[in-house]
Amino acid sequence: MTGRAKARTALVVVVTLAVVGVGSVMVLNANAQTSPGSTQAQVPAHDMAGMQLGSAAQAGAENIAGAGPVTELDKTFLVKVRQAGLWEIPAGSLAQTHASSEQVKRAGLHLLDGHSRLDQLVREDAKMLGVTLPDQATAEQQGWVRQLTAAQGLEFDKLFANLLRSSHGKIFATIAEVRAGTQNDVIRRHAKQANQTVMDHMEVLEDTGLVDAQTIADVAKAVNPPAK
Repeated sequence: MTGRAKARTALVVVVTLAVVGVGSVMVLNANAQTSPGSTQAQVPAHDMAGMQLGSAAQAGAENIAGAGPVTELDKTFLVKVRQAGLWEIPAGSLAQTHASSEQVKRAGLHLLDGHSRLDQLVREDAKMLGVTLPDQATAEQQGWVRQLTAAQGLEFDKLFANLLRSSHGKIFATIAEVRAGTQNDVIRRHAKQANQTVMDHMEVLEDTGLVDAQTIADVAKAVNPPAK
């Protein structure tokens, strides 16, 4: 065989081996993609991303569900926090136009700020926990707003300080009861925030020097009724 013929034969062998090799790779890849037991049989990238997002959402739901049981007292607490904001925010606004005392106006600003933040929090927490909140203050609370609207100057100052101090004192006791007994982590966090807000408001109301001793005594009687 001549040198040229030998070279031609070698070239044919090389090309044949290359074709066989490519075909083998294609067959292996096809088998890997269709074989149920193959590690290469993977979900497409976009489906995998969807599975990951779904897992994250499920984990988030489980975290809320795992926060602990929501009792009737827990639900009532959220409702009361919401109702407090629905009348105390308007009361804080009235203090800026009806009060004669700078201390009362300052207390009103604390109410506006504290209850605006607390109202946002209570709506978020209630949504997470599936608790329905009211859109109106109670009839009694609406009556207090009407009283404040009709008052001016020193009359407003005294009425504001005592109505608000009485209301905060009562809800303060409720917060302590809820925080002591709740098993729900969301409610515990909410009670902590509410406690800080109400404590601040009681202090600025007392700083006005207008809270009557009788108001404090009435609150004490309401939250600690005498044993029968």
